[in-house]
Amino acid sequence: LIFFFPQVKPPSSFTPQEIEYLTNRIQNGGTEVVEAKAGAGSATLSMAYAASKFADACLRGLRGDANVIECSFVASQVTELAFFATKVRLGRTGAEEVYQLGPLNEYERIGLDKAKEELAGSIQKGVEFIRK
Repeated sequence: LIFFFPQVKPPSSFTPQEIEYLTNRIQNGGTEVVEAKAGAGSATLSMAYAASKFADACLRGLRGDANVIECSFVASQVTELAFFATKVRLGRTGAEEVYQLGPLNEYERIGLDKAKEELAGSIQKGVEFIRK
């Protein structure tokens, strides 16, 4: 999971140290919740909210609402991987447009390369599972 802070709206101007800190906090947010609950719970509320938000976006797209944009893990040509998570425009036929990543700084390129290495194995496992 990587974040492209230079592309956020409204624009941000974080220092490299702030970007490193925020990226770590975002990537490990679920773990922080579990640790804060001292093992007595999970971050399921966050996951439920994300699922609810995405399901609502899918339904709005299927209804024909214009400009329904969400991040989704879809088959794409954004990278050399067969699947990738990026912004998509949802519509009556599903993911009708898959957006490219945009310009990346050095920190983001390194993060993307690390993510692709890990993601490639997960994609392969998923493809093998479906073929069974």
